[in-house]
Amino acid sequence: MRGNQLVLLSGTANPSLASEISGSLGIPLCDAAVDRFSDGEVRVRIRETVRGADVFVLQPTCPPVNDTLMELLIMIDAARRASARRIIAVVPYYGYSRQDRKHTGRVPISARLVANLIETAGADRVLTMDLHAGQIQGFFNIPVDNLRADWIFADHARATFRDLSDSIVVSPDAGGAVRARQVAERLDLPLAILEKRRTSDGSDVDVMNVIGEVTGRRCLLVDDILSSAGTLIKGARTLLDHGAKEIFAYCTHGVFSGDAIYALAESPLKRVVVTNTIFVEAAEKGHVAEYTSVGDHLAKTIQCIYEYRSVSELFPHY
Repeated sequence: MRGNQLVLLSGTANPSLASEISGSLGIPLCDAAVDRFSDGEVRVRIRETVRGADVFVLQPTCPPVNDTLMELLIMIDAARRASARRIIAVVPYYGYSRQDRKHTGRVPISARLVANLIETAGADRVLTMDLHAGQIQGFFNIPVDNLRADWIFADHARATFRDLSDSIVVSPDAGGAVRARQVAERLDLPLAILEKRRTSDGSDVDVMNVIGEVTGRRCLLVDDILSSAGTLIKGARTLLDHGAKEIFAYCTHGVFSGDAIYALAESPLKRVVVTNTIFVEAAEKGHVAEYTSVGDHLAKTIQCIYEYRSVSELFPHY
């Protein structure tokens, strides 16, 4: 019987991150099989008792999003039917988060639908990181802890650049200004914002203007999701056109969809830093991205949740 114990149940989306969290907590991953039937259906079997335990299901819903999401839901259901005391969905990357509102008629709000699915499956709490839109927390009727990456990026920048006096933090759009400002304040740097406009179908982006003085400066572009990399690359070119000295990018979630890896390799960006909420081996092997870990960050938060301690005391900036 695992009464009141902390159990880590991992899916297949990011096994290296799950191993980091396990090592940091000093708790082995739960013995479980997560695979597929011959027709592609997800099959989950928990091979040890979790009755009365607090089960933390570790599964970012990264590409292939529909597969990893179904794994998450089925693992939650399996833990619930195995009589777990509490089930906490640890979803470092929340897929469908960019579909958080109706930007035109007759479209879904998929981020809300995913929240409903996670609740219906049986989760009692959600732990995630750098949601695309903070209001997604309100889509849930259960507690949500949304961790920030600003201090991780600030620490990395301090360790990388001896002198930041000629640097400026840049948001790739007005919507991300709060996220970029958090990094700028930690580094005591000014903030610039790129003005952009999306096409009516949302498929492309035009960078229209730079709000702020970037001439002769090192620009640190800060964003949450790096998918096709189109926005970052267009933003970098615009900054260079406005006299920027060099461009670095910091993104929480490196999706690297489509031709992103090739496009970044040919882009004017000097370096791209992402966290390992998602891990894309080709991006690391191709020297396109540098990974910085959030494993210890998540492990400490999991310990706080398990012990009913305040997360905000552990990370005072929340």
